[in-house]
Amino acid sequence: MSEEITVVAIVKAKKGHEQEVAQAMAACVPESRAESTNIQYIPNRDLDDPQTFIFVEKWTSRQALQDHMDTPHFKVLADTLKDSVAEPLAVHILQPLVA
Repeated sequence: MSEEITVVAIVKAKKGHEQEVAQAMAACVPESRAESTNIQYIPNRDLDDPQTFIFVEKWTSRQALQDHMDTPHFKVLADTLKDSVAEPLAVHILQPLVA
């Protein structure tokens, strides 16, 4: 079985902070996609709940995800979001059942 993982990270913005969250997420995209272990990195906004944002990511391994979380650009994102989120980030680390 491959070590590749999919990550679904759910960010719930405080009311009135939606634009700030969207901009911070978008700013992290170029450097995250440039990481050699990144396969996919897509920030999304829930059309039915404008305060909910969802990252869908694919990494070559769980270690690759950890390395990503240690990068300066991810730390800037986390720092920017800390006062703008209504609840803790929900992160789901998934591995496919079948190829």
